[in-house]
Amino acid sequence: MTEKDSLLQSIIEGIQEKKGKNICTIQLKSVPGAVCDYFVICEGKTPTQVSALADSIDETVKRNTYENPVRVHGQQRAEWIGMDYGNIIVHIFLPELRSFYNIDNLWEDARSEHIPSID
Repeated sequence: MTEKDSLLQSIIEGIQEKKGKNICTIQLKSVPGAVCDYFVICEGKTPTQVSALADSIDETVKRNTYENPVRVHGQQRAEWIGMDYGNIIVHIFLPELRSFYNIDNLWEDARSEHIPSID
């Protein structure tokens, strides 16, 4: 398993630990001009859960890969938190904001995968 695969799996594990919903990965490697290799998108029902998801991702990634995000935005309002891990950018949304911004469909030519939620 490569470092990038380990990072991606750790991010997904962190989301699943706090019961994040509608998890999707979008592989952008082959898209010209893409800012990263992957987007990971998920949602939490409340700002408290959105914040908990970000904390869980951070802790799980540090434990498994010893990596820290380059930047984290949106923690104060916790309606949309973006976590930049360089080659992987994580977006954690409230459902209504995810629907409004619709970033899942910005790269329709990219390969996407839906990851099962753990209930």
